[in-house]
Amino acid sequence: MVEESEKSAASAIKEELDDSSETNKNHHGEESDAEEGEIIATDSDAVAPLPPPRHPLEHSWTFWFDNPSAKSKQAAWGSSMRPIYTFSTVEDFWSVYSNIHHPGKLAVGADFYCFKHNIEPKWEDPICANGGKWTVTYSRGKSDTCWLYTLLAMIGEQFDYGDEICGAVVNVRARQEKISIWTKNATNEAAQLSIGRQWKDFLDYNETIGFIFHDDAKKDRGAKNKYTV
Repeated sequence: MVEESEKSAASAIKEELDDSSETNKNHHGEESDAEEGEIIATDSDAVAPLPPPRHPLEHSWTFWFDNPSAKSKQAAWGSSMRPIYTFSTVEDFWSVYSNIHHPGKLAVGADFYCFKHNIEPKWEDPICANGGKWTVTYSRGKSDTCWLYTLLAMIGEQFDYGDEICGAVVNVRARQEKISIWTKNATNEAAQLSIGRQWKDFLDYNETIGFIFHDDAKKDRGAKNKYTV
């Protein structure tokens, strides 16, 4: 009886080892019980990692450039202005900003704009027509940081009256660089004063700045400020 039990146990162990060996063969691809046409998953079928999440902005924005070499005294103002790139995420903004010239590297006479998408940086645009602009002035080559801070405040919706803002422009001239924020409704004094004060705070700008109505600027190149902060 003992001998028969030992034979039975040995037989059971052998069967278990045979089953394990067969399974191992299947795992290593040497033999397989898969039917014809059946797909067997492998390590190479692992799902690719997802791309990092993007961070959408509240509005899409477009960079515009007015090339001084393309300007002509006979041509209508703004006729040489061209849209460069429209972005709608934080990542796209930095991708573009990191690969373009900043104000200090632009040619004298250049105008570089960043406006909400579908608003053209022209007095004739219906959204800009009844607006005006705040302006800060820097010596040549000194506006790069404040231009960036202005862009970040705009696209990051840091202004309490952000809906009033159309966009911003930096004008590069021989002795100075001017940054302006264009707004929609010049007669909304409370909104304009709020934007002017907040902008100065963002830039840590200590000098007085002024707001000019577009209508006044059209009539007189030396138009006076309607508001100051």
